[in-house]
Amino acid sequence: MDAAFAQDIHQGLTADQKYIPCQYFYDERGSWLFQQIMQLPEYYLTACETQILEQYNEELLQAFRAGGQSFNLIDLGAGDATKTKSLIGPYVDKGIDFTYTPVDLAPSILSALSDSLDAVYEDNLRYNAMNADYWEAMEALQSSGDPARKVVLFLGSNIGNFDAQQSMAFLQRLKTYLRPGDLVLLGFDLKKRPEIIYQAYLDTKGTTAAFNLNLLHRINRELGGSFKPNYFRFYPAYNPQTGVLSSFLVAQKEQAVHIEALDLTVHFDQWEAIHTEISCKHTQTDIEALARAAGYHIQAQYTDKKAYFTDVLLTVEA
Repeated sequence: MDAAFAQDIHQGLTADQKYIPCQYFYDERGSWLFQQIMQLPEYYLTACETQILEQYNEELLQAFRAGGQSFNLIDLGAGDATKTKSLIGPYVDKGIDFTYTPVDLAPSILSALSDSLDAVYEDNLRYNAMNADYWEAMEALQSSGDPARKVVLFLGSNIGNFDAQQSMAFLQRLKTYLRPGDLVLLGFDLKKRPEIIYQAYLDTKGTTAAFNLNLLHRINRELGGSFKPNYFRFYPAYNPQTGVLSSFLVAQKEQAVHIEALDLTVHFDQWEAIHTEISCKHTQTDIEALARAAGYHIQAQYTDKKAYFTDVLLTVEA
C-alpha cells in the first residue's frame, strides 16, 4: 500500500468539502485514459501545442543550443511524448548533440515510449527514461554532474493544474535544480470562448468522465474501497471570471463507502461532490506576472494560429 496515497485519500475524503488530489489520476489506467483524451477532437490543447512545436521547431532549437553547447531535453510528465517527438525527430535528423530524458510515473507508458524511440531512431537518439516523480528526477539529474544545459519541458498546460500560488511555488522549486542559462518551456492554455473550454472537458465519448471516475476505481483496487463508480457522475464547471475550470464527481444518491485500508466509512449526501482537479486558463498578464514572481525571464513566446494556446520559453538568470 502506498502510504502517501492512503494518507491523502483519508485527508481528502474526511474534509468538509471532499477532494482527491489530482496527482493520483495517473496510475496505469489513468495514464492510458489521458492518452485517449489527448486524441479527442474536442480537446484542442494537443493539436494547438503540436502546431506550435512544429512551426517554431528551428527557433526553439537555436535557443536550446545557444553557444553551440549540448543540452538535455527533460520532459516532465512525458506520457507517450506525442508532442515532444515533433522536436526530437528534426533534431536527430540534423545530428544535434542532445539527450532526451522523459520522466513519467507510469512504467508501462515509459516502456512503450522507449520501444517507440528504439524502433524509430535505433541508436541515433541518446535518451534516459526515468520512472520517477518530478523532484526525484530533477534531484538525480542535478546529482549526476552532467554539464549539459538543462531544457525542461512542462507541456500540455500541466501548469494549469496549479493555482497561482502553487504555480509560483512549483517554478521556484524547479529553479533550485537549474543553473543560469538553463531553460524551461511551459505550456499555457489561454482564456477563450467559454463554450470551447467547457466542451474540451465534457467530451461526447465520456473519456474525461472515465478518467475522473478511475480515481474511485483506484481507491477500490489499492485501498479496499467499496465505491460504486456508477453512483457518481462527472461534472466540469468553468468560471470565465477566474479562468478556472473545476472538475467534480457528484454523488447521485445518498450512500456510505467503506475503505478497508483506512478503517474509514465515508458518508455522501445525494448530490454531494468530490473535487478532483482544477485547470486554470491564463491571460498574457497572468503569465508575465507568474514568470516575474518566480524569478525567470521570458525569452520568447509562441502561440498557435487560433491564439488558443501558448508555449513560453523562460530563462534562468544569474
